[in-house]
Formats: sequence, C-alpha cells, structure tokens
Amino acid sequence: MQPPELPVGEAVEVLVAWIEKHLGWLLDGFGEGLQFLVDGFQDILFAVPAPVLVFLASMLVWFVTRHNAGLAVFTALGLLLVWSLGLWDPAMLTLALVTVSTILALAVAIPVGIGAAGSEPLNAALRPVLDFMQTMPSFVYLIPAVIFFGLGSVPGIIATVVFAMPPALRLTNLGIRQVPRELIEVADAFGATPRQKLFKVQIPVALPTIMAGVNQCIMLALSMTVIASMIGAGGLGYQVLVGIQRVDIGMGFEAGLAIVIIAIILDRITQNIVPQHESQ
Repeated sequence: MQPPELPVGEAVEVLVAWIEKHLGWLLDGFGEGLQFLVDGFQDILFAVPAPVLVFLASMLVWFVTRHNAGLAVFTALGLLLVWSLGLWDPAMLTLALVTVSTILALAVAIPVGIGAAGSEPLNAALRPVLDFMQTMPSFVYLIPAVIFFGLGSVPGIIATVVFAMPPALRLTNLGIRQVPRELIEVADAFGATPRQKLFKVQIPVALPTIMAGVNQCIMLALSMTVIASMIGAGGLGYQVLVGIQRVDIGMGFEAGLAIVIIAIILDRITQNIVPQHESQ
C-alpha cells in the first residue's frame, strides 16, 4: 500500500513564490550590491598589469611564508603559466568570485561561530542546519540561487557562500570552545570584560583553528567554481565546462591546471598567516 505523499515540493514552491512577490525588491538590491563588489574587485585586478600582479603575489607569498623562496618562485612560475595559456582574464574573474564569496561566508561564519561557542542553545540549533548544508548536493544550491537571482555571477556567489560557510563556522565554534579553561579563569581573575576575554584571550588562542576554517572555506569556494559556471558564473570554471561539452581534453586540462595553481597559492598563504609559535 502506497503511503500518502506529503506535498513538500508544493510547499517549497509556495514559499518561493511568496518570497519573490514580497521580498523581490530586497533580493534585487542585494544582487546589485554583490555584482558591484565583483565588478569592482575584477576591475582592480584587470587594472594591474599581469607581470606586476605576478610580482606582487610572489612577494606576498614570500613575506607571509616567512621568506620561503621556493613557494615564492612557484607562485611566480604558476601565475606566469596561467598568463601564457591565455587564461589570465578568466583566472582574475575566478579570483574575484572566490574572494567575494569567501569574505561573505566568513562575515557570517566567524561571528555566528563565536556566538555558538558561547551559547549551547544556539549551538544545538545550528548543528542540524550545518549538517543539512554540508550533506546537500552542491548542485541543489543552484536551483534557488537561479530562481531568486537569475543567471550570472551573483547566483554563483550565493551558492558558493552557502556551500563554503559550514566548515568555517564549525571550526570557529570548535576553536573558541577548545580555549583552556585556566586561561578564561585567569582573565576573570584580572577582571577582564567579556569583550576583552574574547579579543585578547579566546580569539588569539583559537586563531590557528579559525584559520583552518578560513582555509577550508577558500578551498570549497574554489571547488564550486566549475559547478557555478553552469549558471553563468564565468571564469575558469566556464572554461572547464566548455571543455567538457566539446570533449576538448586540452582546454579542460589547462583550465583545471589554472584552478589548481590558484588553489595551491591561496592554500599556502592562509596556512602561513598564523606564525608557527602561535599555533603551538
């Protein structure tokens, strides 16, 4: 005997229709703001000549990794390879999308993670939501993003933010909770306010764990670039998608290699922002 079918799909359609009708103006304004951020960051990257940007990126890696010449040389050669393959413009668009998506995801994840670490009811309420966000197939995020924001970079950013946010939130929560209780008691003994305990004790001690969440957020945002290209996000992901559609192995491999190079560079930068003595 077939059980009665619950109208879950119909309920979601009604909810989406209500949001479009009553909150469409808010979504339009939010979408325009995101597009402005992406265009502005992309314009900045395009305004800097490629050789100059390669040099600046290499110096940044050299400085952040505490004078690791090998990584600096890898950064320079990797970005020069991307430039020589004719993928500089798509790479800069991908970098702009990943940067905006990561900033938005962290702007939500870190404060909420700190709040969840200090509130057990909030932590309990967030746990099933984060489980849902992390287990839901990434393609599913594209559907509401397209419905509310159409095609282009904006829905790609929204889907990427939802996909990349959970690890940063979880690790921020975990890092704050793992701060030794003795340090909190010492801060209380000296009469520290909750704000002082947070910014002078908890966050500095939890910073390595928080940065691990930032690193995971960036990597997930990059991994979403190919999927987001299906709804018009553009960038290197679109080059991979075109290579798949045309069965052009060379085109797809070159774009994928450029994504890997950018991922390695961003990974090494975020892993080395916190000095080793702080993570011990």
